[in-house]
Amino acid sequence: MKKLTLTLTAAVLASTLATGCAPLLIGGAMVGTVQVATDRRTSATQLEDQTIELKAGARIREQLGDRVHINVNSYNRVALITGEARNESDRAEVERIVGSVENVTKVMNEAAVTMHSSLSTRSNDVVIQGKIKAQLIDARDLLSNAFYVVVERGEAFLMGRVTEREADRATEIARQVGGVKKVVRAFEIISEEELARITPKKQ
Repeated sequence: MKKLTLTLTAAVLASTLATGCAPLLIGGAMVGTVQVATDRRTSATQLEDQTIELKAGARIREQLGDRVHINVNSYNRVALITGEARNESDRAEVERIVGSVENVTKVMNEAAVTMHSSLSTRSNDVVIQGKIKAQLIDARDLLSNAFYVVVERGEAFLMGRVTEREADRATEIARQVGGVKKVVRAFEIISEEELARITPKKQ
């Protein structure tokens, strides 16, 4: 387990230090074709979410530059904004930009009005992400691929199409991870019947 956690952390940390922001740890195609196949979104929706993230990030950089440090993560066309803006006006402008991106159905603006986080803070967030991911993988009563995890300044944001039972269990797990200051639930809750319908049948 320690080896798995270190591997996950090292891989994501390398990406973070190269780009200057914490990338998605769970969800999206970056973790391979098995992830895509077991994702509870359709393949078309997964592609749309990736496109939303790329377009939103590019437009924010073009229009606001280094005035803000913002990450946009999309799950099932719901765009989650995290990071920092130095004033309320820039924070509102980020929300407007993201909301104008094609196919975005909802915007959750969780950006803080404060100074930009330090590299050490962002690196620590990546470590926390790795720990949450490892704990979700270890939980035999959960499908870790169903969860999309973002960590910003020690706050863990959980997304995914999950049942109330799964949401409660994942929240409990995240809260117990060292360094987590707060857990924000951004789930799309589905019924157990819906879960049974979309879960691939075992051959």
